[in-house]
Amino acid sequence: MLCCRAALLILLPAIALAQDPAMNIVAGKSQFQQTCGFCHGPDARGASGPDLIRSTLVSHDVDGNLIGEVVRSGRPEKGMPAFQLSDTDIRNIAQFLHAEASNAASVARRIPSEYPLEKLLVGNAAEGKAYFASHCASCHSPGGDLAHVATKYKPFDLQTRIAFPSGAKPIVTVKDKAGKTWEGEQVYADEFLVSLREKDRSIHTFQRSAAQITIKDPLAAHEQLMRGYSDKNLHDLFAYLETFK
Repeated sequence: MLCCRAALLILLPAIALAQDPAMNIVAGKSQFQQTCGFCHGPDARGASGPDLIRSTLVSHDVDGNLIGEVVRSGRPEKGMPAFQLSDTDIRNIAQFLHAEASNAASVARRIPSEYPLEKLLVGNAAEGKAYFASHCASCHSPGGDLAHVATKYKPFDLQTRIAFPSGAKPIVTVKDKAGKTWEGEQVYADEFLVSLREKDRSIHTFQRSAAQITIKDPLAAHEQLMRGYSDKNLHDLFAYLETFK
């Protein structure tokens, strides 16, 4: 009896560690990055695949019941393969995604009080104007697409959109070996597959090796700029854009 009791005491710390939510989240993040990070980004906020932090499926999931179904079945129509992960791996991934979603929601709730305009407006509008003229004016204009942009977005959102623009989706053109062509908004893309949505909302998936595929990304210029942005550039641009009332 003493031997059994001693063995139980030795095992208890390991059992407690395995049930520690914080450790489960760490394990879930590691598994997510290995299995899902290529498409959904290492922090689950999207890459070639969609942002999962704001996913309605994730928000309705309980202990991996919905997430597990998608992971194990895949979504072939969107180019997502199936992964046969254990119940423990699924639960850990779910805990990681729920924790990230909770953190994102917490930050969003704090924005109005913690990020007033006077705290964000630390750049030089004149220098922002000069930067805009040399780097942005070929695609944007104060009296055109950016007219009144400072009244359309809250200050924090406007500053965020400078570094992380969104909304415009890549346009995919596909020509198969028979000469037939398709064109539409990109739904999914990785190094093997590309999916597009035509104007009639129908979705088509193509293997890159079996067709001629061209992708025009309207945000490609922003991605190039992101590699060279300094904090000063961002603050100056924001100060200039805040004058677009």
